[in-house]
Amino acid sequence: MFESKIRNEQADLLMEAVLRLNTVEEAYRFFEDICTIPELRSIAQRLEVAGLLRNRVTYQEIARRTGASSATISRVNRALLYGAEGYNHVLDALAEDGIEIK
Repeated sequence: MFESKIRNEQADLLMEAVLRLNTVEEAYRFFEDICTIPELRSIAQRLEVAGLLRNRVTYQEIARRTGASSATISRVNRALLYGAEGYNHVLDALAEDGIEIK
């Protein structure tokens, strides 16, 4: 069983809220209210980096395409290799729906 490092009542509420979003528009509305624009862009960038890493794109090419620093790319790579499998789960689900990061 997965043991989250951040789990508490507030985090549980956030995760439950995210699970109730039904459309991309609802997601944009929620995340634009709850996150700053730089936070949202950073999260989106990390997801793209994760997809590119899974496709074996080099760090240099990922940095060029996304603008991510080598530190960010390395952090995402560590999460892919040793993390909670969150990136892999989401990227697999997107791929099942025909959405792939190339």
